[in-house]
Amino acid sequence: MVTAIVMVQADRSRVQETAEALAGIPSVREVYSVTGEWDIVAILKLAEYDQLDNVVTGHLRKVEGILRTQTMLAFRTYNEALLDQGFGVGLDEGRSDGPG
Repeated sequence: MVTAIVMVQADRSRVQETAEALAGIPSVREVYSVTGEWDIVAILKLAEYDQLDNVVTGHLRKVEGILRTQTMLAFRTYNEALLDQGFGVGLDEGRSDGPG
């Protein structure tokens, strides 16, 4: 399984439509709107590396609203449960804001 991360700069007036179009492309598993230099991040899961060209050049280039992309390939996937824990760093789920 090949994982590719595609960062997208989109026309500001079309971010939502662009993200929705990306979500409908085969092999696109997740789409996020994000802050910073990039507007959208799409996570692709491919059975084989050779499919990357078809998805990126065959499908992504046809999506209206995309101004620029940058594609990265993942070398290794780490345990998803551990990754989820990382997003909770500094948060105490059992914490009460009141006296206690």
